[in-house]
Amino acid sequence: MSRAEGLKEEIGWLRVLFGIFVATDVSLIAWLVQNAGHVPSLRVLACVFAIIGVTFVIIRIGRTAYRKIDELEDL
Repeated sequence: MSRAEGLKEEIGWLRVLFGIFVATDVSLIAWLVQNAGHVPSLRVLACVFAIIGVTFVIIRIGRTAYRKIDELEDL
């Protein structure tokens, strides 16, 4: 497999991960909006931290994907 093909495969997997984490983030935000007043504050706080963590992972995956795309363009 050539270097370009390997990068394309990595970008494909990053797209899958990006989609999974975006769906997770949206689901956590929706749950928080619907249940913020009905659940203990500790659970709300845990959800907020989970949203922050997942959002940072999304940003990291996006940056990694863009680096791989730039690397692919250079080949």
